[in-house]
Amino acid sequence: MSFMTLSAPELTAWLGKAWWPFLRIGALIWAMPLFGDLLTLPQVRVLLALLLALLVAPMMPAMPAFDPFSLGALALATEQILMGALLGLMVQMLFTVMTMLGQMLSLQMSLSMAVMNDPAHGESVPLLSQLLMVLGTFLFFSLDGHLVVLDVLVESFFTWPPGQGLFDLDLQRLLELFGWMFGSALILALPAIIAMLMVNFSFGVMNRSAPSLNIFALGFPLGLTMGLLCLLLTVSGVPGRFAEMASYALDQMRLLVTGGAA
Repeated sequence: MSFMTLSAPELTAWLGKAWWPFLRIGALIWAMPLFGDLLTLPQVRVLLALLLALLVAPMMPAMPAFDPFSLGALALATEQILMGALLGLMVQMLFTVMTMLGQMLSLQMSLSMAVMNDPAHGESVPLLSQLLMVLGTFLFFSLDGHLVVLDVLVESFFTWPPGQGLFDLDLQRLLELFGWMFGSALILALPAIIAMLMVNFSFGVMNRSAPSLNIFALGFPLGLTMGLLCLLLTVSGVPGRFAEMASYALDQMRLLVTGGAA
């Protein structure tokens, strides 16, 4: 079949096999951590999204034919961008668990003042949060999480093709994932929180029994040492827990686009 024999609806449907995936993949990359950071140039994101869209275009089902200059095409493009951003937000929640864990540990270890400028987001964040974020990034790629995300995205075009309607999605899963994010970070940090609470309670007892002791000079190095020990024990269990959390978050992504049929 040559381009000369293609009708306008057939041509738009043929081009849509790359255009609609490009919009959905581009929005996903923009919302995902690491790829969506300010350190990644917009040109790199666009080229990456275009490359992935061209690679998955032969696997795409038949796309709806729309006049590219109509309001229907604009609404459909907005739907693809929102769909990709929604999936990227679910991946972002997985990494937010690590960031919140670092913030909780920094608060308990009296290291909240140890902050660094995060050039990726343009704000100051605790140093432990950045370290755990880097650890989570390495674990995510070592578990092939990026390939699973791409697989879910391609599957979404079969189970939720363009024009299906974004508001028909089960957005309750997204709301539940918000609560899961806070709960997971708290569960990971809970042993360290309890241990540091016992240390601070001991310092309070010492201060009441021996007021002459300089608790501030004695308590800070001891509290920091205990905090580093708790950090060591917490980080040693993070890889296994992160694998479980990544599996859960990615399963929720798949269930969202399949409507719970997976």
